[in-house]
Amino acid sequence: MRRTNTAKWLDAYNRWQIKVQKNGERRTFTCSTPGRTGQRLCNAKADAWLDDNVTDTNARVQQLFADYIDMLKETTSKSNWLKADAFGRNWILPAIGKRKISDLNEQHLQNIINKAYAKGLAKKTLTNLRATVLSFVKYCRKRKATALLPENITIPKGARSAHKVILQPEHLATLFSVDTTVIRGKTVPDTLIYAYRFQVLTGLRPGELLGLRWQDIRDNEVFVCRSINAYHEITTGKNENAIRHFFLSQTTADILAQQQKICTSDRVFGDVDPQTYRRAWQRYCHAHGIPKTTPYEMRHTFISIAKNLSEGQIRPLVGHSKNMDTFGIYGHELRGELQQTAQQIDSLFSQILSGQ
Repeated sequence: MRRTNTAKWLDAYNRWQIKVQKNGERRTFTCSTPGRTGQRLCNAKADAWLDDNVTDTNARVQQLFADYIDMLKETTSKSNWLKADAFGRNWILPAIGKRKISDLNEQHLQNIINKAYAKGLAKKTLTNLRATVLSFVKYCRKRKATALLPENITIPKGARSAHKVILQPEHLATLFSVDTTVIRGKTVPDTLIYAYRFQVLTGLRPGELLGLRWQDIRDNEVFVCRSINAYHEITTGKNENAIRHFFLSQTTADILAQQQKICTSDRVFGDVDPQTYRRAWQRYCHAHGIPKTTPYEMRHTFISIAKNLSEGQIRPLVGHSKNMDTFGIYGHELRGELQQTAQQIDSLFSQILSGQ
């Protein structure tokens, strides 16, 4: 059955509302999200009820979630489905696993987030948990197990980001002047020194850094198009914005030139997996009195140093912008800006390393 009307905004109640009828039964659906997005959501609720061909209402959440994980195993990377599976085992299934999918409502889902928040999960983890919950419900809608369309599942305002440790100027001075590490009590050259330096100068994610190939570097331009995850799988990156390109600063170009002299692999920093890279970096930190940090926190270091640049410059550089999701689509428009960004970043690091 198709509806012939559309949701209307009610100023008195500050919400969208639509009334529809099916087989003599009349229903009212509302949505408090402002703008056209709210209108679409309100209409979608009505459409879901009108087109309700739900056939699996007696299915238990735990069985549906098992099917959902099986689907993820077929369509996503191991790191992705394992994360969803962990959220299921630790948070979702203990709360709603034994319920019939037909009994599920938005508050049940919100309670999952609220309990995780009360246990102290960081804001980013809560955001990922919420995304898994909504993805699971979407999967259930597609297989006609429910018509539930959650829209108001929120992260509590008190949620805080996990504390990140970044490299301070004195640590960066060490990184760019000392190229040795300590293995079994002996001081030896660190074969990944240029990888550390390149990552902190570019803000690449660890997997992107290790997935970088020489063929991805064209003249003075770096194209980021692949990543290696903790399970040694090659992916296209964390999200649709991960595919991007940027220009090398003079400092990063010099580092790549040094790396090329010692590299024998088609991958810029050798055939290194994420676990090996992480252990090597933390060994370097321990050897030189640098606070224990993760490779991902080198990315945070880069963003912290570059925070005085505009968001418009930094977001495309680190893969946070939807405008930079493929090679060169906006390259002609932004090419001069990207070169200018590279020069400004070079200047920022030069000031820190010179002690000014």
